[in-house]
Amino acid sequence: MTKIKLCGLSRPQDIEAANALGPEYIGFVFAKGSRRYVSPETAAELRSKLDPSIRAVGVFVNEAPEEVARLLNEGIIDIAQLHGAEDEAYIRKLRELADKPVIKAFRMDAEDAESVPARASECSADAILLDSGAGSGMTFNWKALKNFTREYFLAGGLNPDNVAEAIRELHPAAVDVSSGIETEGRKDAAKMRQLVDAVRKEDGK
Repeated sequence: MTKIKLCGLSRPQDIEAANALGPEYIGFVFAKGSRRYVSPETAAELRSKLDPSIRAVGVFVNEAPEEVARLLNEGIIDIAQLHGAEDEAYIRKLRELADKPVIKAFRMDAEDAESVPARASECSADAILLDSGAGSGMTFNWKALKNFTREYFLAGGLNPDNVAEAIRELHPAAVDVSSGIETEGRKDAAKMRQLVDAVRKEDGK
């Protein structure tokens, strides 16, 4: 079964919609340059409304490991997702500070994109995420993953119309969607439902 992560939630109504749909994960964005940014205080309030069966993921870009660990240890998030230049030393440090799962994102649009599959395979994070870029809303060349064997979260340009095709072609462990479930920059409950329905329909074939 393909797991689902609905990312970039920022309002109580987003949490209500997620609770009704039951994805495995939701995401809070703590990167201050993002239009989806939420403060730790807002995330704590939203987390208090989240169904306990849904795991909360915090998305960070080059944040101090001490701050990431604080949010993990305080239970505001369950998992840290790293989208910056965080290296193996950073991951080791974070694990010393908080014994919680870590997802490391790799950008498939980077100048060294050809080396991404090899580097992602060797990464010590608990899980990896392959993305087209920094919230670009665009897909990348899925053929680049033809011989990739490690399980991964697939992100980048996914939406209710193409997520089934992505699952058929790539069989990712999970799909991670943000802009594809938005209307005018806000989460759209109808699109969230369409996305979840499309994934579950494809899995049920």
